Amino acid sequence: MTDQAPAIDQLLKNLDHAMLADRHRLRRQLLELRKKPDEEKLAQWVTRMQASCAQVTARRASLPVIRYDDSLPIAAKRDEIKEALNKHQVLIIAGETGSGKTTQLPKICLEIGRGQYGLIGHAQPRRIAARSVASRVAEELATPLGALVGYQVRFEDQSDSNTLIKLMTDGILLAETQNDRYLERYDTIIVDEAHERSLNIDFLLGYLKTLLPRRPDLKVIITSATIDLERFSKHFDDAPIVEVSGRTFPVDTWYRPLTLEQDEEGNRVEDDLTVDQAILATLDEIAAYERSERRSPGDVLVFLPGEREIRDAADMLRKAQLKHTEILPLYARLSPAEQQRIFQSHPGRRVVLATNVAETSLTVPGIRYVIDSGTARISRYSYRAKVQRLPIEAISQASANQRKGRCGRVEPGICIRLYSEEDFIGRPEFTDPEILRTNLAAVILQMLHLRLGEITDFPFIEPPDGKAISDGFNLLQELSAVDRNSQLTPLGRQLARLPVDPRMGRMLLEAAKLGSLQEVLIVASAMSIQDPRERPPERQQAADQAHAQWKDADSDFAGLVNLWRGFEEQRQALTASPLRNWCRKNFLNYLRLREWRDSHRQLSLICRDMQLTLNKEPADFAKLHKAVLSGLLSQIGQKTEDGDYLGARQRRFWIHPSSGIGKKRPQWLMTAELVETTKLYARMVAKIDADWIEPLAGHLIKKNHFEPHWEKKRGQVVAFEQITLFGLIVVGRRPVHYGPIDPVVSRELFIREGLVRGEIQSRAKCLTANQQLLEQLDELEAKARRRDILADEETLYAFYDARLPAEIHQTATFDSWYKVNSQKDPQLLIMREEDVLAREASEVTAAHYPDTLHLGDLELALSYHFEPNHPRDGVTLRVPAPLLPALPPERLEWLVPGVIEAKCIALVRNLPKALRKNFVPVPDFVKAALQRIEFGQGSLPQALGRELLRMTGARVSDEAWAEAAQQVESHLKMNLEVVDGQGKFLGEGRDLAELTARFAEASQAALAVPQTAKSQQPVEAKVFAAVAEKTQQKIAGLSMTVYPALVEENGTVKEGRFSTAAEAEFQHRRALQRLLMQQLAEPAKFLRGKLPGLTELGLIYRELGRIDALVEDILLASLDTCVLEGEASLPRDGAGLAALAERKRGSWTEHAERLARLTLDVLKLWHGLQKRFKGKIDLAQAVALNDIKQQLSNLVYPGFVRETPAQWFKELPRFLKAIELRLEKLPSQVQKDRVWSSELGGLWAQYQNRLNKHAQEGKRDPQLELYRWWLEEYRVSLFAQQLGTKVPISDKRLSKQWSLVEA
Repeated sequence: MTDQAPAIDQLLKNLDHAMLADRHRLRRQLLELRKKPDEEKLAQWVTRMQASCAQVTARRASLPVIRYDDSLPIAAKRDEIKEALNKHQVLIIAGETGSGKTTQLPKICLEIGRGQYGLIGHAQPRRIAARSVASRVAEELATPLGALVGYQVRFEDQSDSNTLIKLMTDGILLAETQNDRYLERYDTIIVDEAHERSLNIDFLLGYLKTLLPRRPDLKVIITSATIDLERFSKHFDDAPIVEVSGRTFPVDTWYRPLTLEQDEEGNRVEDDLTVDQAILATLDEIAAYERSERRSPGDVLVFLPGEREIRDAADMLRKAQLKHTEILPLYARLSPAEQQRIFQSHPGRRVVLATNVAETSLTVPGIRYVIDSGTARISRYSYRAKVQRLPIEAISQASANQRKGRCGRVEPGICIRLYSEEDFIGRPEFTDPEILRTNLAAVILQMLHLRLGEITDFPFIEPPDGKAISDGFNLLQELSAVDRNSQLTPLGRQLARLPVDPRMGRMLLEAAKLGSLQEVLIVASAMSIQDPRERPPERQQAADQAHAQWKDADSDFAGLVNLWRGFEEQRQALTASPLRNWCRKNFLNYLRLREWRDSHRQLSLICRDMQLTLNKEPADFAKLHKAVLSGLLSQIGQKTEDGDYLGARQRRFWIHPSSGIGKKRPQWLMTAELVETTKLYARMVAKIDADWIEPLAGHLIKKNHFEPHWEKKRGQVVAFEQITLFGLIVVGRRPVHYGPIDPVVSRELFIREGLVRGEIQSRAKCLTANQQLLEQLDELEAKARRRDILADEETLYAFYDARLPAEIHQTATFDSWYKVNSQKDPQLLIMREEDVLAREASEVTAAHYPDTLHLGDLELALSYHFEPNHPRDGVTLRVPAPLLPALPPERLEWLVPGVIEAKCIALVRNLPKALRKNFVPVPDFVKAALQRIEFGQGSLPQALGRELLRMTGARVSDEAWAEAAQQVESHLKMNLEVVDGQGKFLGEGRDLAELTARFAEASQAALAVPQTAKSQQPVEAKVFAAVAEKTQQKIAGLSMTVYPALVEENGTVKEGRFSTAAEAEFQHRRALQRLLMQQLAEPAKFLRGKLPGLTELGLIYRELGRIDALVEDILLASLDTCVLEGEASLPRDGAGLAALAERKRGSWTEHAERLARLTLDVLKLWHGLQKRFKGKIDLAQAVALNDIKQQLSNLVYPGFVRETPAQWFKELPRFLKAIELRLEKLPSQVQKDRVWSSELGGLWAQYQNRLNKHAQEGKRDPQLELYRWWLEEYRVSLFAQQLGTKVPISDKRLSKQWSLVEA
């Protein structure tokens, strides 16, 4: 051990001879060996060490001979630069364009021994510059490109392990920090064109600042145009600045604003020129100038804002056909070969049209003239609108001077600015650095990944605004790359490894999960390049038609996949030249397609390294678009009524016209970018399903819950959930279980609605027991009509609240808790009376509030309800429909003993004041009266009236009581619930007569004889079985007395049942008439042809009906008088009827003939009267004539022979003669007749109403029938006294008879 220790210390010292990249690893392994010596491992270590040192030696030996071009201004400063580099870690070199700093600096570094222990890294802002500088340095060192001098750009790596100088884009250098945190592969780093202040440069400069203390061996050279040098120096702790003069020849500036001539008042004389026209005019001016100066044509560099403008200008200049002039476009996306054409020698004039790529990054040789349009497309990100804008802006003074510096390299130059000098002076000094105008998500992601601490503490040259930083974090949070504490998530770590925009990276990771990586790779790589589909202005329609084959009606992303597959198919089938022709024909840019393939390949390799699985089967629409949506969650939109879209944070935008979706306008869409030009446009859009959003945006959505309510069926408290994403309503109203969201409110609702109000489907026995107890008490309250017996809901709530655990808020958990705990305590949650009684209810007794009402043998159920204005408020009697006619209305007036006092008080209070004042105080009088009244006997008002009369001597008329009863509140009238034979509810109300009429049919249906084959057959005269006089029938659970009888229906006889004996008797008698006719068929046949006066009868009766019907009625009526009249009881079986018929049949012919003659007399008189109505009528007699017509129609009508009772049929001739006499007297007593007509009209109406009521109720009152014929006698007494009346008659007698009629 002691022998080895000094050896290891010596070896540690020797590490300085190894490659920088190996030192850290070798040192760590050696320290491990010091702790745990191992001869074999030490030998391996020595081998590795020697290999590393050999590499250093080989690199030193490979140094080429370094030659300098002394004509370059930097050559003069060479020694100063070397000295500064040896003394300082950081050096800032400020050289104007053309000073040679870019190509000479790597050689100076090689000369002072840099590049031996590690690479000299030379970072350029653009790919085109990295390539061109690498080739120039290699040329000057006389070595092949890719050996000692190499370059690496996005899709190409032309360097190897022996490379000394490596040119690359600053993005590539940044990407290397992922795997080489301390950039140990490099011993020198040159950051060129730092004044461009791209995002990468700013981040790189900040990163290098943090790195320098940890890498004292690292040298950093920052080169910049002479712009803002002090800022760079201060950033690197006052690093020395070496200024190298640039321009070697003077440059003139001509200002040629686009606005042409103006008059004295400043108005334009001519229209403005377009930029293209101005370029053409300037080229003419240059040519004229050269001719006047007798100089050969010089090359022109024209600065334009973008590719499109370059293409337009190139087209226009080519069409102008300028002599000996070559037009060369130059922009970053051209292929290396096309870019290379710029550097080749040529005859004549060249016009190079470039973007700001030629401003600093790349020197176009031999430029004599610069034409500066004064504009550039500058990307600006609005963190308020979350939109990347690409406006064309006026460039800063610094940029304009850079452009000016592009000429005057080889001879004196001229810079023509297409704007005025005042405009130039008014412009800002410097262009805003990119870090102040971009989304910082990618920077933040890298910083978090590299653990560079807080972004606010990071040494940026110009720290970004706090809002911009929080916006970057917001985007990362949207992509699930950081959590709410701004810490990197596992998904964020994966994202950081993908060298693409974080949104694209998120899509790729989601695609791998969903199985659509193959398609999303195509989409993501397409979105990192410019669209390969071209739409030349003059051939837009043709281009659109050519591109239509790849369009997808619902998605531009799917359109890209289609285009890729279409191109791949052709690429496999065609060779290079036909493929280019195919691209041209289909308006596709071949170079961009190639770049797309390169981008796709690079992404595919990265995904393979990250072990993301590629789907074998093509993904469906949903899988592809869900993956894309995961990166575009804040770029969704919902269609508005105006046809545009409402996006995140209430932004309104439109679908860009170039989109394949076009006029389809789906309800929801996502967009790859929102770009503001004339409007805010969504470019690259696709239809999405709103249901996809929530699962992907779970970490971003806001949930709002409203209207929590108890749902009995679910056994849960349910609320409606509204889900919003960035202010967009994704889900408007979705029912969700509210328990986990707010257990406290849910528990309260569960107790109130579920347990207290009983809205719960549970088998817990406590609930059944409590419900029964509460129903009993509720019934007490309904009877007492007071809500103070049962405790209020709050008491019941408190009962459950005190006993139920806090976590129970739904039926399922309640049931399982109760099941377990009720075994330990059987009385758990079971209420006792004292828990729920507010007071004792001793006044509610069974005697006062019975549950049944006794009517004869029947017991009808009573129920009580207390809810003012409710249809059932008060006492309800349950009545089967057939019982309605038998209900005594007087008994119903009494209700039940518990309510009678309140009803009587109401009745007395409703009396007129003149009467009411006799009974004050009303409650005392009523109480005294009720003590002497027997409950339920007779009419309530009459019983009450008698007692009040006895006490006060004040009489109350029946009319006053009737009026008072009408005004009584409905709960003081008996409510009748009508049910059918099976007990099914039919209806309810408080008016017995109205209900009886309404349910007459239902009543008859309930009484119908149970249908059997036998019951359907007509009854035969001689053989019908005995029909009982009354029987018991089960109706709605009650045993009810019904009255069977025979019924005649359309000439046949069947058995029926009736609720009243009178109706049964009437129907039975008519049916027997028909049966007798069947039994005496022979004599009937004889009589039909032999009745006296048949011909005359037929003639007169034809106005009323057919003679057959009249003959039939005469025979049936005569059978009644001959056979049935005078019988104490009618026969109820076939044998009884046959015996009676045999006994009495002999006198039938005589009866029938007598009745036929009488009918002929009646019809003759009637016919005579009918004639008198024909002809002119005196208007004064109209009232009397109308009354007579009505009287006649009620005496003689179809069927009158059978309907009119026999004893009154005999009187019909007298009644008709009385009419004749009335008509004779009428002219002399018109006034008197009118008075009598009016009186008779009232009496008849009274009779008719009562008759209709009785018919509905199934009643047959002989007193009402008698009253009807007494009305006819009364007419005789008024109009034809001389004829005499059958009984003494007067208005008083009529009134007395009316009082005997049933109500």
